Amino acid sequence: MNSSGQSYPLASLYVGDLHPDVTEAMLYQKFSPAGPITSIRVCRDVITRRSLGYAYINFQQPADAECALDTMNYEVLKGRPIRIMWSQRDPGLRKSGVGNIFIKNMDESIDNKALYDTFSAFGNILSCKVVCDENGSKGYGFVHFETQEAANRAIDTMNGMLLNDRKVFVGHFKSHKERQAEFGAKAMKFTNVYIKNFGDDYSDEKLQEVFSAFGRTLSVRVMMDERGRSRGFGFVNYENHEDAQRAVEEMNGKELVPGRVLYVGRAQKRTERQGELKRKFELIKQERIHRYQGVNLYVKNLDDGLDDEKLRKEFAPYGTITSAKVMTDGGHSKGFGFVCFSSPEEATKAVTEMNGRIVATKPLYVALAQRKEERKAILTNKYMQRTMPGPVIDSYQQAGYYMSAVPQVCTPYSGQFVRSAVPRRASTPISTVRQASTQAPRIINYTQRMANIGTQTAGGRAGMSGGMVRGTQYKYSSGVRNLQQVITMPQMMEPAVHVRGQEPLTASMLAAAPLMEQKQLLGERLYPLIHGFHPNLAGKITGMLLEIDNSELLHMLESPESLHSKVDEAVAVLQAHQVIS
Repeated sequence: MNSSGQSYPLASLYVGDLHPDVTEAMLYQKFSPAGPITSIRVCRDVITRRSLGYAYINFQQPADAECALDTMNYEVLKGRPIRIMWSQRDPGLRKSGVGNIFIKNMDESIDNKALYDTFSAFGNILSCKVVCDENGSKGYGFVHFETQEAANRAIDTMNGMLLNDRKVFVGHFKSHKERQAEFGAKAMKFTNVYIKNFGDDYSDEKLQEVFSAFGRTLSVRVMMDERGRSRGFGFVNYENHEDAQRAVEEMNGKELVPGRVLYVGRAQKRTERQGELKRKFELIKQERIHRYQGVNLYVKNLDDGLDDEKLRKEFAPYGTITSAKVMTDGGHSKGFGFVCFSSPEEATKAVTEMNGRIVATKPLYVALAQRKEERKAILTNKYMQRTMPGPVIDSYQQAGYYMSAVPQVCTPYSGQFVRSAVPRRASTPISTVRQASTQAPRIINYTQRMANIGTQTAGGRAGMSGGMVRGTQYKYSSGVRNLQQVITMPQMMEPAVHVRGQEPLTASMLAAAPLMEQKQLLGERLYPLIHGFHPNLAGKITGMLLEIDNSELLHMLESPESLHSKVDEAVAVLQAHQVIS
């Protein structure tokens, strides 16, 4: 039990407001002086594995957890004051609002610690937070007391008091749903009316003359521009809600000026209007996503001579097409388009039959259309699966913590990346894997393989068998590079790559090559292109892109725009994981 008598059987602390770079190791070093720790977990995003800014620490003894809470709360860790509180396992307690108060109109100098120190005199505090943005305090915050009695004492004493020469409001916390209900009730009793589209000839007096017919007005105002002319809208505030309601019902849609349809409605604050517009936009967006889910196909690597009608004709045998569109720029095809079917079954059949089929002179790439956010998430997911080690076992004990990982070895490049004999745990969800923050993600690098391209001549490439390189074996280490084998890469993107001893890669050449060689052929063409505008990341990006289907990689070789797009997504993933310094 803690000092107030509440039971915390697991002695678990919540630590919030953490810097994104704070790791389990840092937290262990910070909190272990308080007593033996059984586990520490920094909560991370399921896909990106980036810190969410909070963690849980489990002590062996509740007394040690209480000591850490009392002595370390709001201490600075990596430049930020951390916020500690007891971990509440029961979400009902947090959501009930019992003991929770709201403080607003606070001076910007009041931080979490100052707020905690001010209100701790009224009772035991479970949590305390000043709401901030990138510019600092937003002037309001919350204090959650252990009992409602303590919250009532704080409200009675502090409401209307001066804190740093600012009179603060202190009241009971209200959930978003409660605030919305109160606001809706007030909105139903409006007296202020907004009128627009009455032209620039109306003055305050003329507007009052029209709208005073519905009841007694308290104020009438036509909004003017800097030249003193009407901006075509204004406000009428009535004494009674019934009069305002009647004015809206009778005047909305009428013409005060010929050709101008009047709008009359309840006056709204700017934030309320923006909120309504945002909700409408989100609703439309979700409806559009739902409407095209599973029926809209993305088709690329289109021949330049393919237009909307020809695209529709190619896909027509697979079902009813609601739309077919080739994307153009200045009347010229951009090499991709969209085909929308009437049912998911038809779309699935079209993907199965048409992906890879040669239309005119090019093999098509066909897949279900995805939003940009979905594509980025999938690329991030693939990257994490490749770069993360196997399941990491971490145990925290009094003497420290220990980690073990499934070893992974990358052999010299031989057309595919070869891992160690330990089988990959593809079925293990990323969310179940804990990656040690002290262990940087391993990125399979393509640069070393490309250093050998300069030694390949028209006589042919090194033979391969079973994924191993025959002939000379080059050994690489992090500190040594065979400089004589590094070739100069082109600095400008071109639609095709001509590496010495190689001819331009075509779909027929790729199909004729053994499966183990296909990725090598593609990689040897992609790497110089990527090196032209990301020389320091070319190896990492090439390794990531080689996970993509071969037909799409072929399209990238022919379409600089498509390659640029994929490379930008790869760079964004690398930046998100702080691989790029």
